[in-house]
Amino acid sequence: MAKITYIEHNGTKHVIDVASGLTVMEGARDNNVPGIEADCGGACACSTCHVYVDEAWVEKLPAKDAMEEDMLDFAFEPDANRSRLTCQVKVTDAMDGLVVHLPEKQI
Repeated sequence: MAKITYIEHNGTKHVIDVASGLTVMEGARDNNVPGIEADCGGACACSTCHVYVDEAWVEKLPAKDAMEEDMLDFAFEPDANRSRLTCQVKVTDAMDGLVVHLPEKQI
């Protein structure tokens, strides 16, 4: 289990316990976090679960694969360093305290 903080673009925080093995997207979806649309259901076929990972966590997460990199090209204002698709980040106990910031919108 990891406690993950999702911060909406307007600053509203959602602190959620997410079970290890789920994705960061599933944690948001299952807890109705606004701003994570997840239109493709986690298949890495859209960019509607895009977030900006807090700078302190960028190096602690597994690297992006080529498919995620390609899909991030379709995200709203992607950041080469901090942008991630939450459907591609599998939660582990080591991610306790992870903070992600939601973009102004998903496209």
